[in-house]
Amino acid sequence: MCSAKGCRAEAVWVLAWNNPKLHTPERRKTWLACEEHREHLSQFLGVRGFLKDVVELEDWEASQD
Repeated sequence: MCSAKGCRAEAVWVLAWNNPKLHTPERRKTWLACEEHREHLSQFLGVRGFLKDVVELEDWEASQD
């Protein structure tokens, strides 16, 4: 499910991020995004310098096995 506030759409994207003030460089937190909110959430994280990667959910799940 999309991480955008109030959105209940199916997630298609994983936005991997970390806050360098709180997390070690290799740590990745994730937000999920639908098609509609991918750009907005990416910009939110990017402006803060937190965004590390945007990956399709299917590919992310395959890489976690």
